[in-house]
Amino acid sequence: MWVFFVIAATLLQTIRNGFKSELSTSVSAVGVTFARYIWSIPIVALSILLICLFVEEGPYLPNLEMIPYAILTGFFQIIATVAMVQLFQMENYAVGAGLAKSEAIAAAILGVLFFGSNLNAVGMAGVALGFIAVLIMSIQGVSSLPSVKTLALGVFCGVGYAISSLLMREAALRSGLMFPLDATWVLFIALVFQFLGMAIYIRFKEPDTFRRLRARAKTTTYVSLTSTFGSLAWFSAMALMDVAITKTVGQIEVLFTLIYAHYVLKQKPTQRDIWGLILIGIAAVMVMLPA
Repeated sequence: MWVFFVIAATLLQTIRNGFKSELSTSVSAVGVTFARYIWSIPIVALSILLICLFVEEGPYLPNLEMIPYAILTGFFQIIATVAMVQLFQMENYAVGAGLAKSEAIAAAILGVLFFGSNLNAVGMAGVALGFIAVLIMSIQGVSSLPSVKTLALGVFCGVGYAISSLLMREAALRSGLMFPLDATWVLFIALVFQFLGMAIYIRFKEPDTFRRLRARAKTTTYVSLTSTFGSLAWFSAMALMDVAITKTVGQIEVLFTLIYAHYVLKQKPTQRDIWGLILIGIAAVMVMLPA
């Protein structure tokens, strides 16, 4: 079942990233990130209600100890998403999404440092290959030197998403609930924090962003809906299976990214972009292989 959730999540995420890339042409990175949450809370709240109606035995409410993990999940997802939108504004769609796929590599390294994971020789080689891939994709124009800003932003984005994923699974495990209530409750709490936090920030720092989002209401709605159902799928997959495994299978998004960019957005990736995306996919698989 979790494989189905991963495939559905990557498809929706690919489409969502395309809409986010389009929206970022007229809305700030913070505004595009906020667009994800506009329709999310009522949809996820309805999902919780429906699950409770069909689940005969409780509990139905999560343990309080999972709340800090859920909030931190939302926080790191926000900063990673803002970084991804900034990548879209610096490079084309395929490159921005590709750089963000350093998430799987970051998850492996963080697992070694903080979660007792082990990397074998193949895994270490995968980390090095992933770093080289990010360097290749950050080279701009005719220069042979990588753009430090693009490289740093891509790695920052990947690390943010990796931490968010690890915290999400930890929150689900601490919720005391059965699937799918555990994943849905974690997502709901994270979304409430994200929506309120970003709404307050935009109100005082970027008040014109609300008008810009209303002017692009159709695209904003598409971003929000694909984000909501994509997050439901991702959270469900990671509640059922280890983050490392789900992210490995999720590398199929590399292929979806290239297809979407070429046929829908009419953006033709360069040979350098294609090789970079392929290398990131290979590296992610290598670092996730069992020791």
